[in-house]
Amino acid sequence: MSIAEAGEFGLIARVVARLENGPTTLLGPGDDSAIVAAPDGRIVASTDVLVEGRHFRRDWSSGADVGHRAAAANLADIAAMGAVPTALLVGLCAPADLELSWAEELAGGLSDEAALTGASVVGGDTSASPTLTIAVTALGDLGGRPPVLRSGAQPGDVIAIAGRIGHAAAGYTVLSRGFRTPKALVEAYRRPVVPYEAGPAAARAGATAMIDVSDGLLQDLGHIARASVVGVDVHTNTFEISGQMRDAAAALGVDPLQWILGGGDDHALVATFPAEAVLPQDWTVIGKVHESTGVTVDGRPWGGPVGWDHFR
Repeated sequence: MSIAEAGEFGLIARVVARLENGPTTLLGPGDDSAIVAAPDGRIVASTDVLVEGRHFRRDWSSGADVGHRAAAANLADIAAMGAVPTALLVGLCAPADLELSWAEELAGGLSDEAALTGASVVGGDTSASPTLTIAVTALGDLGGRPPVLRSGAQPGDVIAIAGRIGHAAAGYTVLSRGFRTPKALVEAYRRPVVPYEAGPAAARAGATAMIDVSDGLLQDLGHIARASVVGVDVHTNTFEISGQMRDAAAALGVDPLQWILGGGDDHALVATFPAEAVLPQDWTVIGKVHESTGVTVDGRPWGGPVGWDHFR
């Protein structure tokens, strides 16, 4: 059955049936607006848009995969502020002939990913469109802590990362060359594994700046460098390259450091901490902040790709 055959309200009914309310949802889907608890008194909000052919392909990923990715892209932004996600709002614009089952799988993926953080999908909207587009807004709560901004890094801070890096970019390269293995890399592209709890943990440990790696490690560290007016240097000897990544890189003729330094979509978190800080579990030092500007790799400019830019 297509969503045109089900109709707008049939589609909404089928999607809502796949959703579960989290602990902060006071009123979920079904009314003009949802009501979400905000214990801190401040609301952290972030929005991302995924467009078919630009951000995902249905021949590469299931509806559930796309749902997980769409939710993760937003939930990671909330965690990168040091906050805990509370809710998602989803806008779905789809061709009328889209299979209803695909939309249901999408809803399931969104709901399941949100549940990993204790959040839930609380509402949204649908519209007909020739291009399949998913717009997600995430909300979060700071728990009484100040937000961790991009602008707080100081010379002498260390740079640390939580979560895997380079795997999704490797999976994308594998898929774009027409292959489906190694499975671990392909699955990393289809469904990010985001260290959500590492964001609030970093805030509690005194992180001075933080960002999620969505567009590429060097690109996103560049945002911290510019906002903080500092230089950052990444040390490549700190990265552990898995055997599967090395094998795939050799087979495809790619330097695996290009995936690690310039690849996005893993949604790892990268932060700066005072040198004397005790880093939380799962955080690994990968570089240092210094008095300069820009981003360097092992003390030198990086000649390879630094990340994704939608308009370049």
